[in-house]
Amino acid sequence: MSFDLAARLAARRAENLYRQRPLLESPQGPEVVVDGKPLLAFCNNDYLGLANHPQVIEAWRAGAERWGVGGGASHLVIGHSSPHHALEEALADLTGRPRALLFTTGYMANLGAVTALVGQGDTVLEDRLNHASLLDAGLLSGARFNRYLHNDATSLAKRLEKATGNTLVVTDGVFSMDGNLADLPSLAREAKAKGAWLMVDDAHGFGPLGANGGGIVEHFGLSRDDVPVLVGTLGKAFGTAGAFVAGSEELIESLIQFARPYIYTTSQPPALACATLKSLELLRTEHWRREHLQTLIRQFRQGAEQIGLALMDSFTPIQPILVGDAGRALRLSQMLRARGLMVTAIRPPTVPAGSARLRVTLTAAHSEAQVQLLLEGLADCFAQLSSEPCHA
Repeated sequence: MSFDLAARLAARRAENLYRQRPLLESPQGPEVVVDGKPLLAFCNNDYLGLANHPQVIEAWRAGAERWGVGGGASHLVIGHSSPHHALEEALADLTGRPRALLFTTGYMANLGAVTALVGQGDTVLEDRLNHASLLDAGLLSGARFNRYLHNDATSLAKRLEKATGNTLVVTDGVFSMDGNLADLPSLAREAKAKGAWLMVDDAHGFGPLGANGGGIVEHFGLSRDDVPVLVGTLGKAFGTAGAFVAGSEELIESLIQFARPYIYTTSQPPALACATLKSLELLRTEHWRREHLQTLIRQFRQGAEQIGLALMDSFTPIQPILVGDAGRALRLSQMLRARGLMVTAIRPPTVPAGSARLRVTLTAAHSEAQVQLLLEGLADCFAQLSSEPCHA
């Protein structure tokens, strides 16, 4: 008996679903070198252009000189350094919550929060289009797990009627493949009516959304009572790495005691926390970054609509172009790359079957001229593809 891995890989290739890792040979930014070729990239999540910011780099360098390069141990042993603590306090201030807790990755933050809060006899209700880490967390929690229709408070309400034990409602803030916002006011209303807690993973909302970059909760003007569990990641708009959960004193203490992905892993490098403190300062003070980003989003949407592209309902930096067929989406991505433009084709199982797309992401580091180059490339490639013969 053996695992037939070759057959599984061959099947994935045949379905145009095989994934490969592009080799980045330059820092993140609009202009990159990938697999030896200079490209104009529209596919990273560095929304505010901070991943290669000189002040953030210098903060990391100074942090390494002061604190070394390794966390050395888990937070509960001797790995919780002063920079980690200072960053947690700054993130609590950003979110307007009593406390925040650092995690090494967003996946670990979601897994830790859900599995620490619910278990056997409890209920987890999740949006059908939630990120894989949220869905995995719900399944691994041991609680009764159910998914409600995408962004549908009525569907959620019906599932809440059947919930047992402690109930956790879980949603993305900004849906990473569609770019649309969760209807948090309606979801919060339904959850509170049934005594359930609402947990929001705002990985893609922090930075671009809210008057001060505080994300979707700030955008909607909601309170801690509306959203008791707030998760954010630091590898996107913050430009560094890691994640956090923000909430009440009791929530954070409970995660420290019961969240296994927090307890049983080494802390992130302290110098990384130093870098994130600097990027958080830039995120909060340099409002022009969000303003410029919104200008680019408007420019892209207007231009794409004039071309006749099938956009989705998004005013965030995530601007998917719906293609449908996985092979066609892959072909478009390859055509754009040949023109020096890097736009990723997103295919099942990341998105539902029949909804393959080009996922354009815009950042504050892009210029209007670069967005115009992208629009011209999209117009030419879509026109060229439509003139090519279809292959069965």
